[in-house]
Amino acid sequence: MGMTGKTVVITGASRGIGADAARVFAQAGANVALFARSKAALEELVAEIGQQAFAVDCDVADAEAVSAALKKAHDHFGSLDVLINNAGVIDPIARLEDSDPAAWGKLIDINIKGVFYGIRAALPIMKQAGGGTIITVSSGAAHNPLEAWSAYCTSKAGAAMLTRALHLEEGGNGIRAMGLSPGTVATQMQREIKASGINPVSELNWEDHIPAEWPARTLLWMCGSEADEFVGQEIALRDEAIRRRVGLI
Repeated sequence: MGMTGKTVVITGASRGIGADAARVFAQAGANVALFARSKAALEELVAEIGQQAFAVDCDVADAEAVSAALKKAHDHFGSLDVLINNAGVIDPIARLEDSDPAAWGKLIDINIKGVFYGIRAALPIMKQAGGGTIITVSSGAAHNPLEAWSAYCTSKAGAAMLTRALHLEEGGNGIRAMGLSPGTVATQMQREIKASGINPVSELNWEDHIPAEWPARTLLWMCGSEADEFVGQEIALRDEAIRRRVGLI
């Protein structure tokens, strides 16, 4: 897919992978609609990118807010070609018996329901236009349990299944559904994990993590025809063959 003039919606766009994805897609010629709860951070990013960027403060855990934000983005740019479900949180980091039910539920609201709300709101817009690409940022935690990450692992497993369900139901209607498991990325989330001191991931050094630009560039690559063989699947950025195809190594 040539990205010039295309509209890409990115959730969790105020920092980390989301912010770098905004920069990468804008450099490729796309219009980027940036969703996050941090309005000030979004405004700074819009000022950096310029007229190709449009910010909407949006809590993905609120279904009506997500639907309204997608409508604003569509009205502003005139299309909706790509949705990147990137928003996510790691807290609570706690063993099951110590977990706070409210905090556990809040993570589910963001990491699973937020993905569902985005997909549900984007589908009618994309299908009316003939199709689109929906990519959800996944994690190795979707497939492997980690101590004190019951909420996060469960949420990522659920989001991965949403990608498969979306492909099953809408793959024949022009919707390219994929997941991206980036591995450990040098973002604020890794600082929170490090501070917890729980499980092997917290023991990694900062230099062990890949830069956020790598998954951002991979997301762009996934929107092109070279990634068509992976539609309906999850790509793992730990895979050296994928890194080579994207041009990261």
